[in-house]
Parts: sequence; structure tokens; C-alpha cells
Amino acid sequence: MNRCLIASALALALVACGQQESAPAPPSTSGTAVASSKPGPVEPTSEGNFSADIKAEDFAARLQKLSSDQFEGRQPGTIGERVTTAYIKDQFERIGLKPGNKGSWFQTVPMVQTTLQDPANVKIKVKGASAESVFDVGKDSVINSLNGSLDVNLVDSPIIFAGYGVNAPDWNDYAGIDVKGKTVIVLVNDPGWGNHDPELFKGKTLTYYGRWTYKYEEAARQGAAALFIVHETAGAGYPWEVVESGWSGPQMALPASEDPAPRLETAGWFSEAAATRLFASAGLDFAALKKSADLRGFRPIELDAKLSVEYRNKIETISSENVIGMLPGSERTDEAIVYTAHWDHLGKDDKLEGDQIYNGAIDNATGVAGIIEIAEAFTHQPSPPKRSVVFAAVTLEESGLLGAQHYVAHSPFALDKTVADINIDALPILGPTKNLTVIGLGQSELDEYAEAAAKAQGRVISADESPEKGHFFRSDHVNFARAGIPALYAMSGLDLVDGGEAAGRKAADDYTANRYHKPSDNYDPNWDYRGVIEDLDLLYAVGRKLADESIFPKWKAGADFSRPSKTDQ
Repeated sequence: MNRCLIASALALALVACGQQESAPAPPSTSGTAVASSKPGPVEPTSEGNFSADIKAEDFAARLQKLSSDQFEGRQPGTIGERVTTAYIKDQFERIGLKPGNKGSWFQTVPMVQTTLQDPANVKIKVKGASAESVFDVGKDSVINSLNGSLDVNLVDSPIIFAGYGVNAPDWNDYAGIDVKGKTVIVLVNDPGWGNHDPELFKGKTLTYYGRWTYKYEEAARQGAAALFIVHETAGAGYPWEVVESGWSGPQMALPASEDPAPRLETAGWFSEAAATRLFASAGLDFAALKKSADLRGFRPIELDAKLSVEYRNKIETISSENVIGMLPGSERTDEAIVYTAHWDHLGKDDKLEGDQIYNGAIDNATGVAGIIEIAEAFTHQPSPPKRSVVFAAVTLEESGLLGAQHYVAHSPFALDKTVADINIDALPILGPTKNLTVIGLGQSELDEYAEAAAKAQGRVISADESPEKGHFFRSDHVNFARAGIPALYAMSGLDLVDGGEAAGRKAADDYTANRYHKPSDNYDPNWDYRGVIEDLDLLYAVGRKLADESIFPKWKAGADFSRPSKTDQ
């Protein structure tokens, strides 16, 4: 079945979603459907010879470019940012988009950059009833300020173990204790994670309460001076090295004028081994206390120990840019479908030996190359979409999803006229798959759009097989969801045509262990693009359907989010 037939089938299948209006067939694209024979290496398209179709050669060229050393790891506030945003703007303009931010290609995102000074000499000291312990930054812990403090001197701060650090309607880890001015230590994930209690929260599926950003937010609301999260690879979904690399450089935040919520003066993580040693200093068994945090009736406890740390930060007020292009709708111009992909990554680290650049080929040059491919398909349709389609390459995802947060707060389109967000982040390049994973399956009616499009490709949709890792809360679409806008975050699943689930899981685990947030996330000329191109075809078809109908997809009963009522807006 060639891609022209796939495109037609996608459009026909989407009509079968039970919606009111049908979409004209997408432009034909070249290539083949899922096949078991692996093709040879793809030769990237040369600059200036891109096709209107969604093609592996075009995608590879953009991916190779965005992840090249020329872009220096795409870190906000660096030369790498200027090269990246200029390239994206030029691509948007070349394919025929219009400036998407009220006449501008760019949306300035103000940020406060906090850099820990002399981290090698920063020591966290715990004086306990049984022993005194010292923790290094990097090996044992990471630390920074979230409120823009220059000098921090925390002396003999009482330590509270507050379970998972959750304050929810039916669960309060802060019940009966005052943490104002104190240091709080909490676990990663949701209550019930440790003992796999299916009756607590959403069982294995992580909720927003399990997200690390929430834990800092809640501790600040409680008035804590500091909060440290205990890292566990199984609960977090990534190894300690990811935490260490993510916190080793400047930390970004929106200024208080943009986000006035309270913030912690000191925030950080402890490794599990360091936490075990810390609790032992107070004469306590960390493993036993961890188990108690999963039981109904848990109450926080104050350790017989105090924490001290002194450090200095460098504070800079700078800015970064979202790059926004749009294709105006032919009938309902004020209504918009938004495609998002973050362009930023981790830059470069001169202290590393060998490869010093975090090129971020998968994370997230794939997403940026993907929205450019989809945008080009939209601009070359036989007839323009009835609704406007926005393509937002956002910044500061790696620093807490800040670019998308700013976009939602200053959206060029009214939020109640924003139909949906389709987010592309870290597309796996594994070859063709039998399934499409929908992260957050069951949240909104966008599931049915994805299911129909996948069926047209001979694929099925499946839920995230690791819902405890909270992937739905770890990318930019969650800012749209929190504003009430349904969001689709989907990509190839792990059931490979060549090798099945075992091969897919092995490849995914290898990426997480050896390339995720590491300099080794590089472009590979031998990649098999058949699966990722099917993903882009599908996400284009879903957006095309949304752009040509008049209804708004809804959240499902029991979803974590809802559209605000008119009285709330």
C-alpha cells in the first residue's frame, strides 16, 4: 500500500470517528506503508529541494541540521539559540506560513537564570542524633534556588519527612505539622506507588501530584525553607545521571511578574543512597519509613536531625524566544489547532571529556523537524484548512516547560477558541510498529481521532506501558491541558514489525540508559524512518480533521482536566 493510499485511507477513517464533517484527503505522499524488510540508509534532502510531502529524506535533513554541532546543543540564551530560532523562522517562512504572534515570528519569554556558584565546594551537612553526614553536590545531591536568592545560608534547619509531599482532597502528607522555615524531604511519584496500591490516586498511573514540579510548588505554599526529593530510577523513570546533568547548569524560571506563586529558596534532590545515609544519621531506617508513606493514615514526622547548607547564586534576567508560525483558516480564522514541539536542549559542557555537546537529536530535534514537515504538508493542501493552524516551536521545556507556559498565558488565540494541542516530543526512530502509544490515553476525545488514523495505517492504539513515569505531565502539552485545552501526545509504540515488543522495549531501554539527556543523543545516518514518518502522517491527518470541522473535542469523564466554564474565564 503506497503512501498516497495511506493518506486517503486516513481521511476516510477519520470521517468514521462519528464527527459531523469530513476532511478532504491530504496531499499524496511518497513512500511505502509498514513493511518488514528494512530499507537502506536514507540520504537527506539537500537544502532548497524539499518536497511538499512528508518524506523521510526531508525529515532526515532537518533532523541532521538541528542536531548538528553548529547548533551547540540548542541551549536558551546562547549562540545556539540564535542559530536555532533563525533556522526555524526561515523554514516557517520558506514553506509559506505567516508570522503567528500578532505579526511577529517570535514571542519573547522572559526568564530568571539562576546559576549555582562553585558547586564542587557546596556541602550539605546533616547533624543527627546518631551521626553527622556530609553530602556532595553532584554525586549525592543537587541544589538550587527557585526564588532568585543570591546568598543562601540555611543553618540547623529541622528536617521533616513528609511522605510524597502531597496535599490532595483525600490525602494530606502535611497534616498536623508546621513546616514553615524547615527542610522537607519527600518521595518521588504518588502515594501508593511503593506498595502498588491500585486504590490510591490512579494506582500505577502517575497524577500531577506525583510530578516533581508539583512537590516544589506545594512545599512553597506550605512555607518550607527547602525541599529535597529522593530519587529512585523506577519511580522517576530516569537514572540519577539525568537529574545531575539537568541541575548542573543554570536553572530557568519565569519572573515573578509572570508567575507570582510562592517559590522555594532551596530546592533539590538526594540520591536514594544519600537519603538512606541521611536518615541513618537520625537513627532511622529510610526503607521502613518509605513503606509507611504508602499507607492510609500516614503522618509526617520530624527527624532528630538538622540540615545546614551555604551557597551563592549568580542571578541573571534574560530572555528566550518561542518561534510561532501560522496558516490562517479560510472560514474560522479565530479558531486554532496548535502543534507544539520544544526546540531547546542542554547546550554544551566544557568540563566533559570527549563529546561536550548535548545535540538532542531525538530530544527534540525530531519534534521540531516533525512540525516543519507537517506545516509544509498543510501549506500545500489543495484547499486551505477552515480553522487556523499554529506551529509553535517553544523554548525552555527542559527548564520546566516554561516556553509553553508563557505561550498559554499570552496566547495569540483566545484559549476558548483553541481547539486542541498536538504535541511532538522525542519521537522514537525504531522502524515500523504495529501500535501507536497515546500518552494519557483516556483523557479526551482526541483518543478517537488517533485511533481512527492508526486503524487506517493498520495499527492499533495503546496506552503508555509505563504510566507510573508520568509522561503526560513531562512535556509542553500539559500547559494546554491545565488551561482546559485537550491535548494529544502520541508516538510509535514498542511493538515493532521487525522483532515485536521485546525488540522495541530493548531499543527504548537502551535510549533511556545511554542517550537520554546525554551527549550521545546524536543523529544516526542508519536510522530506519518508516515508523516515524507514519507517526507524522497520522498527526497531520488528525490536525487536518480538527481544522476542517466545527466541533470542539471534549475531555472525558474522570479526566484530570476540563475546559473552564464561561463564568471561570
